[in-house]
Amino acid sequence: MYIYNVTTNIEEAAHDQWLQWMKETHIPDVLATGKFIGAKMCRVLVDEEMGGTTYSVQFTTSDKANLQKYYLEDAPRLRAEALKIFANQFVSFRTEMEIISEQ
Repeated sequence: MYIYNVTTNIEEAAHDQWLQWMKETHIPDVLATGKFIGAKMCRVLVDEEMGGTTYSVQFTTSDKANLQKYYLEDAPRLRAEALKIFANQFVSFRTEMEIISEQ
């Protein structure tokens, strides 16, 4: 199992609209690709020097091949939608993680 983690800092001026869009549109759209089993959204509990609020969204997938297919088939379109709506109001970075064990 793998986790595709997207950490985003969103400016306060766009926060409420972005959060609603993430929960109602973006996360469901990513899950609708069929490449992920589920998603978890968390607020990062740290005060950022740059301001804004930081979130981590963790998408779980069964294997690395699904993640690669997502990058090729879906990510460009979904990332472009975010940029179109929230240009210059957020920064994101992505991390891939392999689940080694769960208790």
